[in-house]
Amino acid sequence: MRRSEATEALLEAKRTKQLTFSGIAEELGTDRVWTTAALLGQHPFDQDTAQDLQTLLDLPDEVVAVLREIPTRGSFEQLPPADPTLYRLYEALQVYGPALKELIHEDFGDGIMSAITFRANVQRVDAEEGPRVHITLDGKFLPYQW
Repeated sequence: MRRSEATEALLEAKRTKQLTFSGIAEELGTDRVWTTAALLGQHPFDQDTAQDLQTLLDLPDEVVAVLREIPTRGSFEQLPPADPTLYRLYEALQVYGPALKELIHEDFGDGIMSAITFRANVQRVDAEEGPRVHITLDGKFLPYQW
């Protein structure tokens, strides 16, 4: 079984059981953003969590081994992405990315924000003008060293 086939099986089981990504994360006791990314093939599951997921979604045994494999990360088949939500995130980074980079260097020095020791959160914030999407990206600063 390929990872893409395992992902399709996971998403089909999620639909069949009428579960949400957040609900699955809650059942597994894992972070909802990380879990959603893992379900979409971007992170490996540990043995216990893979087996818990197998039980929760009634998945075949062969899926567990695939879920434990280290994936090839990155999901854009084309740039810019065609999906409107992904495109707007991409657009936001194109517009604000250089400013964020300069402010990171101004505040921290020469280095990068790690996506390895990383956390992300998505939150709905109700406001007068309508609901707003609040996205937090939380990465460890790694200074360049020569």
